[in-house]
Order: sequence, then C-alpha cells, then structure tokens
Amino acid sequence: MFALIDCNNFYVSCERVFNPNLNKKPIVVLSNNDGCAISRSNEAKKLGIPMGAPAFKYEELFKKNGVKVFSSNFALYGDMSSRVMSILSKFTPNIEIYSIDEAFLKFEGFKNYDLESYCQNIKDMVFKWTGIPISIGIAPTKALAKVSNRIAKKFPYQTKGIYLINSEEKRIKALKWLNIGDVWGIGFRHAERLKNIKINTAYNFINLEDGWVRKNMSVVGLRLKKELEGKSVLDLEEVRSPKKAIATTRSFEGTITDYEKIKERISTFAICCAEKLRSQNSNCNSVYVFIRSNKFQKNKPQYRNGILMTIPFSTNSNMIISKYAIEGLRKIFRKGINYKKAGTIVMGLDSSESYQLNMFENEDLKHKYLMKTIDFIQKKEGQSKIKLASQDLRKRWKMKQEKLSPNYTCKLNEIIKVK
Repeated sequence: MFALIDCNNFYVSCERVFNPNLNKKPIVVLSNNDGCAISRSNEAKKLGIPMGAPAFKYEELFKKNGVKVFSSNFALYGDMSSRVMSILSKFTPNIEIYSIDEAFLKFEGFKNYDLESYCQNIKDMVFKWTGIPISIGIAPTKALAKVSNRIAKKFPYQTKGIYLINSEEKRIKALKWLNIGDVWGIGFRHAERLKNIKINTAYNFINLEDGWVRKNMSVVGLRLKKELEGKSVLDLEEVRSPKKAIATTRSFEGTITDYEKIKERISTFAICCAEKLRSQNSNCNSVYVFIRSNKFQKNKPQYRNGILMTIPFSTNSNMIISKYAIEGLRKIFRKGINYKKAGTIVMGLDSSESYQLNMFENEDLKHKYLMKTIDFIQKKEGQSKIKLASQDLRKRWKMKQEKLSPNYTCKLNEIIKVK
C-alpha cells in the first residue's frame, strides 16, 4: 500500500505555527517579488481569492476583509519541510519526497497493521512535533493514493484527514467523484481533449480502450490508467535525477535602459546558474540569455529577444559562463528600450565527473580548483563575499519582500523570545 502525505496549505501553516493569532483568519502567501498568491488559508479561499491571484488586483479585497498577506519565506518553509520529512521517515524506510509539502510512503510488510490507525499516529506526531496539519491518502497505487488524499482534504470532518481506499467499491466511488481535470498527471490540454469526447471523470477515463490512451496520451497516460485501475506500475523514486537545465531569471523593480546595468545583472544571473551547477555536480556546454521590455507599458517600444551561446567545452566556472552570457547580451541588446526582465539558462548538462573532452580546446584546470575554493569561502562566510569584476561589488540582488515574516528557525537573532 502507498500513502500520500500532504501538508495542508503548507506555507500558511508555517506562518501560523509561530503566530497563533493568525489561526482562523484569512491568510495569503505571495510568490517571488510579492507577485501572486501561491498559498491560501481556507478562510481566504472562501473569500474567492484564486490560486495565482495577482496581489495588486486584490489589494482592495485584502483590506476590506482583513486578509493577512505575507511574502514567501522559503528559508523557513524549507526548514519546516525538512522537519516534517524527518518525522515521516521514522514510520517507514520507503519514502519519496515528492515536493516541499508532499511525500509518498510505501508500506511493505504491513499486512497485519491497521493502516488507518497507523497513519493517525503519523498525523498526530507531525502536528505535535511541528504544528503542521497534514492529510493522508492511502491506496494500493500512487495515483489512487493521490485520489484518496484529495478526498481526505475535501471532506476533513468526515475523514478526519485520513482516507483509505481498500476495496473495489471505494475505488469506483472515488473515481466517479473525481473530475478528469483533477486527476494527477492529466494536464489542462489533455483534460480539455478528454472532455470533448465526454470523458468527464476519472471513471470515464479508465473505461477507455488501452490502445486509444497509448496512441493519444503515450505510455505515460497508459501507466496512469493502469494505476487508477488498481494495478501498481509506478514505484517510489528514491533519488531524483539532476535538472536538465538551470535558470535564473528576475523582473526588475523598475525598468532599466542602461547596458552596463543589465550587463551586471546578466553576469550575476550567470554566476548564480554556475553555483547551482556545482551544487548538483554538473557542467553545461551552452547558455541562453534573454531580455524583455515591460509588456504592460503599451505606450513604449516593445522588444524581447534571446540567444543561445555555445561554449566549446563543458564547464561550471563562474568566469566562463559569465563571459559567454555577456557576449550573448551584447549581441541582442538594443538601445532605447525600457527593460523589465532578463535571465540566463544553462543547458546541455552533464556530470562534472565524466564529460566529453574537446580535442582542440578545454577548460583551464585552474578553474576547477578556484571554484572549489570560492564555494568553500561562500559557504563559510556567506553568499556574495566574492564577486567577479563584472558584478556590482556594492549591490546584492534582493527580491521584493515587503511582508516577510521572521526566520524563526533559521536565524538565531530571529528566534522566538519567551517573555
């Protein structure tokens, strides 16, 4: 049997743990740069605030209804997530951390256990030790565990946050209830396509011919169908593969027209990508650079462009990736444009331990040892202690976070003081 553990309104719950005055009040947590709502309390959902709601459009509603608004505190959320996952690992060694607030557990050798009671113990311990409420769905497959979890969250009073699909009757009833657009693994386009042929529920979906599903939704869709039929074909993914591309993109607080200022930003973004490459033990052999004007300023010239710069050898060096990113910017930059957003994406990733050498040109070996030294110093002394000359030595990129809560568990000077 599989169990899907999902933290309820996770970012909101993290804020409430350290500020009980927020309980039963409408709360919204915003995305990077205080852009859109990415987590909402149940009270905020009842006010009609949708997921992804632009904060500036809902300011009046926030004020009118006393909605508490917070900037994303990812350091706090990441630490709380680690605490929850650590507790879950005590109940079974078979665990897949699916996202910051979700994990799959696999119960092997639990035939004589009462899984509902066992999961109640999990739920109680997570709440007692962290203050984070969770919902648990239990079923014979991962896809059905997702369905089961959705029922547990949708009907918290009837299920007490735990739902077990352990019979054919429960499985069929759940699939007839579940809208096709809410099925795990079926995106918007597939959902619309299925609705056009009168496939409106998960139960309608499993009644399709295998051949049709494979032809129109590939083997991935067929696996999902088998999972919903109760046949387990997806096992836990213990180790996730390294990313195939790494991006660092930002919207500027205002607009920038000066080439040197954008050049400094592109250099910083490229170095951020290089640091992420080294953290996952990867190299890249190309870097994509893009710049964009502000599409909302209709009365000003609009421009967007990007360019892929191929690096002749595999590297994760700050200096080399920054050099090629700046060269790309020079080729696409246009004067007289108010730029609002820019970014770099490193691609063509491979392992830094085993990569293809170039017969004629390769990276200077000194870079490898230099990057190790820089990373060591940055880790010990803090980020942005060492910069390239192409970066602004006095400027540190900072997101707009006007409503940021304290890092209660991550900084000694921000821990709760007992009075």
